[in-house]
Amino acid sequence: MLKMMRFSFCVYIVVLVLFGSSCRNSDKDGFVSLVKEWEGREILFPVDLVFTVQEDTVEHLGNDTNYKIVTYVDSVGCMSCKLQLLRWKEFVLELNTDCSEKVPFLFYFYPKNKAELDFIIRRDTFNYPICIDEEDGLNKLNHFPTDMAFHTFLLDKENKVVAIGNPIHNSKVKELYLKIIQGEKIGEKDEDKTIRTKVDISKALISLGKFDWQKEQKAVFVLKNTGDKPLVIQNVATSCGCTSVEYSKEPVRPDNSLELCVTYKAEHPEHFDKTITVYCNAASSPIVLQITGTAR
Repeated sequence: MLKMMRFSFCVYIVVLVLFGSSCRNSDKDGFVSLVKEWEGREILFPVDLVFTVQEDTVEHLGNDTNYKIVTYVDSVGCMSCKLQLLRWKEFVLELNTDCSEKVPFLFYFYPKNKAELDFIIRRDTFNYPICIDEEDGLNKLNHFPTDMAFHTFLLDKENKVVAIGNPIHNSKVKELYLKIIQGEKIGEKDEDKTIRTKVDISKALISLGKFDWQKEQKAVFVLKNTGDKPLVIQNVATSCGCTSVEYSKEPVRPDNSLELCVTYKAEHPEHFDKTITVYCNAASSPIVLQITGTAR
């Protein structure tokens, strides 16, 4: 009974950090079901795949550590947007600086265009072991969820899932991973201490229309603090490296507003739908904003 209660609480925490307390009940039920399905599940690895660093073959690492992080990137959509290699480099460095035991990262990429993937890896000077899984063997063995939010896993020594979620796209998932690896107690205590406020958004989706792909585009989102406590922006994450955000880091007083200035710079002609996720001390956090348009 105790084990079941601990498991249910862990599932609650994972769903909370992934999607916040504001998601609809139907969505939350689906997330809980998915997390329950994967919690404690063993990830299977193909035996015939090799890891390389800048095309040089390296030894597969991670069998003798307490934890490892596995991330899988499929061939759907913008490869550069999904990879976010520069942000992964920052996280690998941060994690292995803060933790007493080095945590292996296993990157599995299933590219639609291998030449494009090779270019991105060289461009971002990504000098960590990767596996180019051209037959999609890892996914065929494990049948990952279709939602890319569930393509990254924190595994224990037996390759069983301890937590699920992408720490690059979600700062709360990142905090959760760090706490688990560092042996900190996971619970609601910290959440309960957070001073909450309310936020009103004038527009959560902005269409940039059609434009020359070589010209950068800008959009401004306005967040108004309608609560009685200061609004504090903890982090802002974008779904793509071609999207950047500028905003004031100062707390926003009640009845005042904050502007998020979003810049989109296309790498090539495309129809796009990008998300900007705002983590803050509002009850509705994380707040998801969108820009759409067609770069011609």
